[in-house]
Amino acid sequence: MNIKVQCCGIIILLTLLLFYLRRRKIHMNTEKAFLRLFFLVMAGVSLDILSLVALYFNDVWNPLIVDAICKAYLISLITLSYFAFLYIVIDIYNRDETYRFLFWIATVADLIGTVCVIILPIKKELSDPQAVYTYGPSVMTTYGFAFSLLLASVILLIKGRRRMDHRRFGAVLIWLCIWIGAAAIQFINNRLLLVGFSGAIGMMVMFLKLENPEISLDRESGMFNSDALSRYLDQLYKSGKSFSVLEMLIVRRIEHYTTEEEEVFAREEMCRYLMDIPKCTAFSINENDYIFIFDNSEIAEEYEKIISSRFEFGWGEGGDNYMTPAWVFMPVANTLNRAKDVVPVLRYARRHSAKFMSGDIIIADEVTAASMYDERHMENLIEDAIENDRVEVFFQPIYNVKKQKFTSAEALVRIRNEEGKIVPPGSFIEVAENNGMIMQLGEIVFEKVCKFLRDDKPMRYGIEYIEVNLSAVQCGYQHLASNYIRIMEKYQIDPEWINLEITESASMGEKQIFLGNMAKLMAYGATFSLDDFGTGQSNLNYIVEMPVEIVKFDRSMVGSYFENGRAKYVMDAAIYMIRGMNLPIVSEGIETEEQLTTMKQLGISYIQGFFFSKPLPENEFMDFLIKHNVA
Repeated sequence: MNIKVQCCGIIILLTLLLFYLRRRKIHMNTEKAFLRLFFLVMAGVSLDILSLVALYFNDVWNPLIVDAICKAYLISLITLSYFAFLYIVIDIYNRDETYRFLFWIATVADLIGTVCVIILPIKKELSDPQAVYTYGPSVMTTYGFAFSLLLASVILLIKGRRRMDHRRFGAVLIWLCIWIGAAAIQFINNRLLLVGFSGAIGMMVMFLKLENPEISLDRESGMFNSDALSRYLDQLYKSGKSFSVLEMLIVRRIEHYTTEEEEVFAREEMCRYLMDIPKCTAFSINENDYIFIFDNSEIAEEYEKIISSRFEFGWGEGGDNYMTPAWVFMPVANTLNRAKDVVPVLRYARRHSAKFMSGDIIIADEVTAASMYDERHMENLIEDAIENDRVEVFFQPIYNVKKQKFTSAEALVRIRNEEGKIVPPGSFIEVAENNGMIMQLGEIVFEKVCKFLRDDKPMRYGIEYIEVNLSAVQCGYQHLASNYIRIMEKYQIDPEWINLEITESASMGEKQIFLGNMAKLMAYGATFSLDDFGTGQSNLNYIVEMPVEIVKFDRSMVGSYFENGRAKYVMDAAIYMIRGMNLPIVSEGIETEEQLTTMKQLGISYIQGFFFSKPLPENEFMDFLIKHNVA
């Protein structure tokens, strides 16, 4: 009998089953579908062997029993094709309306095929005892229905590939191709009984690439990993089920390990405890980050207290290794736009913990998500503005009290949206600084300023220099000086026309790098001013330490001077000391004539504010200079 190949298939399937049952599983919908397919393939291979045995003993067994066994095998092939189709459908559509529609179509096709196989006759080829097989109308019907379902599966798979994990798409496609290829070979040559064995090989591919529980486990902790978390969240979202997320971060450790084995033992003890927490599914992102999925917020809050209580005690053999957890809580997770947003919202909440802290827990809720989505929208808007040259520079004139005209201006970045409307700088500057886009924006602004100085020549109308802001991120950039010098050389700009504004915070992170940049730019001829004095970002010690040539009083400090008696004394003292260093002062935020008069009386050198002008586009700024400096 030709059953050696089928027996090999059974051995492969039993081996896979042994590995599958030994490991923890996350209970995905696809796991259930895989198990149905697995046992159907095993039943199919078993029926294949049994049908060959029945054909071999055709002369001994009752013909009706032989026919029934052979037709049972054929029906198993149609049924297996049916469940293969459903495996793909449930992964793509996850029980929505489309799933139900396709489910009923496939079910009807399966029932019709089964009835046809039962009714139609089956013929047997028994001339060679080593190569017995069946053929005839019943067999042809099986090929027709099975091929139709498998072909529909391939079409559906390709059509819905964007809704599937790329690994799952590849594995399922390989499995279907193996199965269809084996069926085509057997259709051409009935003596080559490959369909059953190909099903076992397909299951092995599916197991190794997709359904192997090892893929979902973190090897060090034994908990489910981040890949499993992603798939599990996606399933929960597709099901529409409400759930809560609790993230635990190990923020502090007090360890008394003497050997590596003790360290491993302590972590394993902690992970076993976390894995055994009831009513939740636990995931390990890394050794300091763990995520728990609960059915509702009440259970999550209850177990946050229980887990925190356990962490008050130590871990390890001696119980003297302590870990301090911090918590991020997402009460209702399925209100987010997508499953893949859950972890980013948790991280966003952590990054802005001061804003979203409630007691000892960081809350990641709809407000947090909305804030993150707004930031993403702004990131896209900034990126689009950069790509489509919608970054502009506005200039706010600065009045020289001594010369009684406007001798400088501050360059301020502006971007426009797709409709051409100006986006308020307060809504995009912080976002650009957080995600690093400020580097590109800053360089674009500097280049546009240099181009403006070369092309429009505002020096003809009394402008002596333009102030350009440097962000904290730019100041810590190793090649800032060389890039800016290259741009000035490109536009043949006199470096004395450039004054770079910095704040104290701009240089504290990478002070030595920034000092090196300052030295190179000053040696080239550019100057520096200290911005935002009076906001807590800049102080007198900083003025002493850094080689700045101008100090700018922030608008909030100037405003406080007229509203707060103590602020008045502080500002008077600051003016006295700064003037003692022979440094000119720019007063920002001047909006009334009273403020202007007072600043002049205090000996302020330069005045900037809406009293004279709001920030202006290039052409309006040039018109302003002609009107006020020339006329």
